[in-house]
Amino acid sequence: MRRYITIILPLFSIVFLNAQYEIKSSAGYSPNIGIMVNMLEDLKKRITEEVKDLDQSQTDFEFDENANSIGALVMHLVATEAYYQIETLEGRQWTEEEQEHWGVGGELNDKSKKALKGKSIRHYLALWDEIREKTLAGLKTKDDKWFSSNIEEGINYHWVWYHVMEHQANHMGQIALVKNRLPK
Repeated sequence: MRRYITIILPLFSIVFLNAQYEIKSSAGYSPNIGIMVNMLEDLKKRITEEVKDLDQSQTDFEFDENANSIGALVMHLVATEAYYQIETLEGRQWTEEEQEHWGVGGELNDKSKKALKGKSIRHYLALWDEIREKTLAGLKTKDDKWFSSNIEEGINYHWVWYHVMEHQANHMGQIALVKNRLPK
């Protein structure tokens, strides 16, 4: 038993010393917004790592008629972030042009399933990079007072960006499910 402890304990130490299991406020943001940015960036990084090497057939794969492809799910994350970014950071609704550009990813339905085929995973990730860059720039202009202020009764900006984050985490699970069902 002592032999196992002398082998296992150093291995756990190496894993935990090299792991980064800490949420901290990202530099350049007010404290609470910086924490949200840290979590949003962590989720985006994890999803990107999961999908970045998919080929076209894997990006477009649907394991049944009710499933969404990984490409459609990533585009949905992009469109959702674009919507909330414009709504909360710019204080306006989508223009017709933005609706045309992002709207197809906003809803996961038969129309979007058809429209979101034939584009590489790198295409969707580049769109996400573009939107995230604008999100981060916009959040840098805000402070924690804004973050905790109400949009309407019972809903503040903190909750909205928490919703964006939980939305990404939810779809990260769906992406993992679809990836697990890819043909071998």
